Amino acid sequence: MGKINIRVAKLQDVSSLVKFNQLMAWETEQKKLDEDTLSKGVSALIIDDTKGFYLVAEQNDEVVGSLMVTTEWSDWRNAVFWWVQSVYITPDFRRQGIYAQLYAQVKALAEQQQNVCGFRLYVEKENLIAQKTYESLGMHPTHYLMYEE
Repeated sequence: MGKINIRVAKLQDVSSLVKFNQLMAWETEQKKLDEDTLSKGVSALIIDDTKGFYLVAEQNDEVVGSLMVTTEWSDWRNAVFWWVQSVYITPDFRRQGIYAQLYAQVKALAEQQQNVCGFRLYVEKENLIAQKTYESLGMHPTHYLMYEE
């Protein structure tokens, strides 16, 4: 495996990020995402960094993985949690430590902010491989369940 470069996503990455989100939604939920809506959503986040940011992992100028970070204000801590979302690594690059490199960059960026109190993510209950990866990087399950409407 060649060197992996981790960087903040730019507008030129929208097509890769859209593709990754579509593939991830299908792999995890067998859900088809509308490409136009998704393109607008990805672009909106890249244009407006108050919404969050994407990191991409690239090798030889090819994007091979990504994740998105959004924020949640914690009044209990007077600080923000960074939510790691939309994690996708292309199949040929999985199990090679790319997510660990992306997550290390998330943590390094958070240290620069000085108001990040922790990191959160959600994972499919059945995705044991991802759960083991997250645990190996120091994350642990919480006692919260997620609900939505």
